[in-house]
Amino acid sequence: MNFALTPEQEEIRALARDFAEREVAPVIHHFDELHEFPHEIMTRLAGTGLLGALVPEEYGGAGLDYVSYALAVEELNRVDASVGITMWAHNSLCTNHITLFGSPEQKARYLPRLARGEVLGAWGLTEPGSGSDAAAMRSRAEQEGDAYVLNGSKAFITNASVAEVAVVMVVTDPTRGNKGISAFILDRGTPGFSAGKPYRKLGLHASNTAELHLDNVRVPASALCGERDRGFINTMQVLEGGRVAMAAMAVGIAQGALDQALRYMKQRSAFGKTLAEFNGLRGMIADIGTEVEAARLLTLRAAAMKDAGQSAKVAASMAKVFASEVAMKAATQSLQIHGGAGYITEFPIERIFRDAKLTEIGEGTSEVQRMVIARDILGARSQP
Repeated sequence: MNFALTPEQEEIRALARDFAEREVAPVIHHFDELHEFPHEIMTRLAGTGLLGALVPEEYGGAGLDYVSYALAVEELNRVDASVGITMWAHNSLCTNHITLFGSPEQKARYLPRLARGEVLGAWGLTEPGSGSDAAAMRSRAEQEGDAYVLNGSKAFITNASVAEVAVVMVVTDPTRGNKGISAFILDRGTPGFSAGKPYRKLGLHASNTAELHLDNVRVPASALCGERDRGFINTMQVLEGGRVAMAAMAVGIAQGALDQALRYMKQRSAFGKTLAEFNGLRGMIADIGTEVEAARLLTLRAAAMKDAGQSAKVAASMAKVFASEVAMKAATQSLQIHGGAGYITEFPIERIFRDAKLTEIGEGTSEVQRMVIARDILGARSQP
């Protein structure tokens, strides 16, 4: 197996790393403290082309392979997860849904603006009562002639209040469970379509997360994204890539936690020597470093499978569940290494620790990922 990156992949990783260190690291503490969305950072990020990472070049995007994309997501999240999740939710969810299933007219209308970062995208699947159970979705779309009228709400939606475009899933045939769900593209400003007040969250303070409300939103049938009643099937394909991105986010957070631990251990002295000279802490660092590298390889494996046109459903779940738990462990142990310094906001590890938890919840909880993995092991793999 060839583990070497291509020159193009190395270039994308270097681009994302340089941007994160130069444009994000010096200022993100301010936005995190104020729970303020970093509009200026996102505008400058648009200039790198990374907001069109998965959009084909014919629509003005970068047309990156998934390995390059995962590397870029990792590097942004290594410095700050709020900027990182804003970037990949825009790419993997809203923009990618349109790329994969939109009509030629929808692609021509939306993708160039999304790829250039002129507008941000949001994606609405989750509801308060149907996070992991899409069949319990309550949002509805009733057909009236050549139009649909949408009612309901979506919860925990990244970019909800700052997006100009959103892809939302609603029930079009209540008799068919998750086989009666369809996707619609909605524009900001459409009567009845609005975002709620941004949540005050444990972490990701500079990321915008809110509800989306649908109050008699009338849209033409041409707003359907993909075939009617195939929204859930398409959603599963979108989530496959989304879970690769969430795994890459977790790897970036874990690497960031490791970076902070190493920096502190080399600077802080106790009992006449640096923390880096204590064998117990060295062992802790060895474990974190090994697990971060394993998480990275699982993530890049899933990304490479997508690039090869293979099903990456189980590989993405494996990468996501493992990387997210490594992120939480790395953040926890790095904070412990910092001692009291890690518990105050002057050190980045406090922010990293708060941000890490989301990776075990978003894009399907760890419990859901284990269900996907176990179903595969007990099913296909157990057959003679």
